[in-house]
Amino acid sequence: MRDATRTSTRRFVRAPPPRGADSMPCIAFARKSGELHGIGANGSVIKRIHGQNGDISNACRVFRRHRKLHNRSSTAGGLMAQTIEAKVPDIGANKDIPIIELLVKVGDTVSKDQGLVTLESDKATMEVPAPAAGVVKALSVQLGDKVSEGSLVAIIEAADAAAQKPVAAPAATPAAPPAVAAPAPVEMPAALPAPAVTAPKPAPAVANEAALAAGLPYASPAVRQFARELGVDLAQVGGSGRKSRITREDVQNFVKQALSAPRAAASAPAGGGGAGLNLLPWPNVDFNKFGPTESKSLSRIKKISGANLARNWVMIPHVTQFDEADITDLEAFRVQLNKENEKSGLKLTMLAFLLKASVAALKKFPDFNASLDASGENLILKQYFHLGFAADTPNGLVVPVIRDVDQKGVLQIAKETSELAAKARDGKLGPADMQGGCFSISSLGGIGGTAFTPIINAPEVAILGVSKSSHKPHWNGSAFEPKLMLPLSLSYDHRVIDGAAAARFTAYLAQVLADFRRVML
Repeated sequence: MRDATRTSTRRFVRAPPPRGADSMPCIAFARKSGELHGIGANGSVIKRIHGQNGDISNACRVFRRHRKLHNRSSTAGGLMAQTIEAKVPDIGANKDIPIIELLVKVGDTVSKDQGLVTLESDKATMEVPAPAAGVVKALSVQLGDKVSEGSLVAIIEAADAAAQKPVAAPAATPAAPPAVAAPAPVEMPAALPAPAVTAPKPAPAVANEAALAAGLPYASPAVRQFARELGVDLAQVGGSGRKSRITREDVQNFVKQALSAPRAAASAPAGGGGAGLNLLPWPNVDFNKFGPTESKSLSRIKKISGANLARNWVMIPHVTQFDEADITDLEAFRVQLNKENEKSGLKLTMLAFLLKASVAALKKFPDFNASLDASGENLILKQYFHLGFAADTPNGLVVPVIRDVDQKGVLQIAKETSELAAKARDGKLGPADMQGGCFSISSLGGIGGTAFTPIINAPEVAILGVSKSSHKPHWNGSAFEPKLMLPLSLSYDHRVIDGAAAARFTAYLAQVLADFRRVML
């Protein structure tokens, strides 16, 4: 080994551990005075040792003893207090969701799964739960901040850290050898700075840089998918984000402007693109000159759903088929089932029977259980039956989805519709509760009306509207008899479905409702 005291220049000498000792890293620092320092792998000076001829082995022994003591104290400290990060869980494809409510503050004691903050997505609100019971040590967000999946919300000190698994200490980073200094006696610092490590850039940033280099608009994958669903060309959208990044709000504003501002006529893409709308500008009227007025802001749900409904109404060629179904026997059966299940508290509505009957019709007419692809030239036939139903809430209309209706009985369907409707009214629907629908039902039977035109919920190709049933005289061949008739209003996409197919669909659906045994066919 080189003699560390031969020169006045500062020098690092890495010394192997003595034979038979455990293999712990040890670096000794030698100076002109012969003073040695045992230096740990993290760059800290363990102890100053005065010796001659580079007594490095002594420094190594001191270092190993110090590290054992340090590990014991770290383990004990980890059991005494442990902090846990509370992050935004899986929220589907939603990005940049605003925080509308802070449910806790620093110092509050929380239980596991207790809500910390409330988020509001396009059509629902949701809470970020606490991952463990404990005390809120820090909040990383403020009211109005926008977060995504994985965003840090709060730091929680676990209430019972002993029951938690200790957090492993990060691996130590070896100190990099410094540049050779000028020959001057410089006092050794208490700790050597760790080498700066450049963190790798996240993949989305690299993708965005590649997109910019290729001349593509600067937007995240989620925004690109959202734009494709709306049929918007991102090259025509101005970005309001950092470095002109296109946000979801930019796309929504572009659609609103396209629907309200006159544009040069152009052929729309086959899939239903929004470009080329040649509409008159929205009238700008001062209503105060006619009398007193009051301005009321629309809820976030109505703002978002309004843009979607406007797009669907303008871009989809709607046609509505009207029919009636005799539900006299079915209504009597429903009343009987409610009496039998009175103790359980489960209440069957006609919606559960409509959902089950619709599956039978969708199986017989598979083009109704389909969607156009992005090009508008291919029809995607679905082999699953996830049906949505319109739910009226104080903040606006939402469409929860019941999955695999074909595999469930009417009692299970009634139970799930009741639970989802309650979550919708409370604003607790998650993204997964409103995704994947194949066909939707909008029922106004509990309110009134005889017929209406429901707007198709894209990318679906049809929607069933149901009005209030009423007794009507029905000719049975020899005499009139009263029958309970249910009005049906089927809106369909005329690009996919023609009038004859729609008439056959409603006629068969009416047969199933009149004789529910057909569901088993």
